[in-house]
Amino acid sequence: MIKDACFRIDILLARSDIVNRGVQYIIDSVIQALVDNPDRRYIYVEMAYFWRWWNEQSDDMRNVVKGLVNEGRLEFISGGWCMNDEATTHYNSIIDQHTLGAEFLRNTFGECARPKLGWQIDPFGHSREVASLFAQMGFDGLFFGRIDYQDRIPRTAEKNLEMDHVASNNGLLGRQSWLFTGVLPHGYSGPNSFCFDINCSDQPIMDDKSLHDYNVEERVQAFINSAHVQVCGKRCLPFIIYSVIDFSL
Repeated sequence: MIKDACFRIDILLARSDIVNRGVQYIIDSVIQALVDNPDRRYIYVEMAYFWRWWNEQSDDMRNVVKGLVNEGRLEFISGGWCMNDEATTHYNSIIDQHTLGAEFLRNTFGECARPKLGWQIDPFGHSREVASLFAQMGFDGLFFGRIDYQDRIPRTAEKNLEMDHVASNNGLLGRQSWLFTGVLPHGYSGPNSFCFDINCSDQPIMDDKSLHDYNVEERVQAFINSAHVQVCGKRCLPFIIYSVIDFSL
């Protein structure tokens, strides 16, 4: 299961407002959760918010975070200043903002923090150019969440939600522009009936057998059923079960 948080640099609130309303508490709680349980992992994408949070931390907290990065339990993916749009952005801007984020990660954490995956779960549409740039940046793969339902339905039926994205017909680039690409099955949301956001009405997991609403067996079976549906769109294992939703402002 993949856990991350979907922050947005582009919504109509000042970045400082978003940090103060939610992001700083999300990062604080995630770091503590990783410290509490060594089996936990977390991925983080956009450096604009993390950079600000980092600048407000003590040396002790910074050392804790560096340890999590070195252990591979806190992983940065994409690593740009933001999760850039693909339809309206110029390639110079895409390169510049990824350079800014990558430079911060390298200078702060070293080679262990180098992003290895592109993570475009929220842009409305995708372009060959972005996939080509990510391939040339050295990414091993790319995942995105939004595709048109007219594309998703046949891809799911034909088990083509994962593919080699041939991002350029330029003979000079050849396979350097090819990038393994996967489509998340539920956009950037978790499995159906497993949303635990404050705005969701899905039932929580109740594991106290002395209570009348104990439901562990039912919730486990529902999760297994969701996994079976998801694997129908794939040709091979393993597969991602994604668990995230927008934070509430």
